[in-house]
Amino acid sequence: MRTVRAEGAGAFRPPNPRAKCRGFSHGPFLYAALMRLAPQETRTYFVTAVTAERRRLFQVTATAELLLQTILDYRAQGKFLLHAFVIMPDHFHALLTPAPDVSLEKALQFIKGGFSFRLKSKRDVWMRSFNETQIATEDKFISCLRYIEENPLRQRLAATPESFLFSSAALGPMDPIPHHLSGKKDLT
Repeated sequence: MRTVRAEGAGAFRPPNPRAKCRGFSHGPFLYAALMRLAPQETRTYFVTAVTAERRRLFQVTATAELLLQTILDYRAQGKFLLHAFVIMPDHFHALLTPAPDVSLEKALQFIKGGFSFRLKSKRDVWMRSFNETQIATEDKFISCLRYIEENPLRQRLAATPESFLFSSAALGPMDPIPHHLSGKKDLT
């Protein structure tokens, strides 16, 4: 009888006969199907995504409405909690907490990829990545929320946060501050 020897990473890991085969290979190579996620207490983020070439896609009302609907649809599906957002002419900001089984990268993929699919553009829609800041305290949460909702005022797009249609300030209350941030203060 001939013995098949594993190569690559599989050579260092004996096959587990009780494990169900997951991933792309049905051979001795086993891939973890579950991604390790950070504890939920550390998973609230301020994120920014920018359009490709800083094109002002969202100055067109129909396009801004499409992004808004995409964000709200994925929120309704429970992919993330949405605490605040604003859609600016060439980018958007959001304060969100991904669902326990959704990574931050996947949450942004839902938004950016979902919007791009719905838009059906032949050109690139988004810059390849996004910026994120982890929110660890209630003070930082409130500071980011204010920054998001006051962004249209700084750009002279609205007179008040509530008068800018494509923001959480105009839509009314979003998801509340996560329990893990309530009462946590900055030590500075």
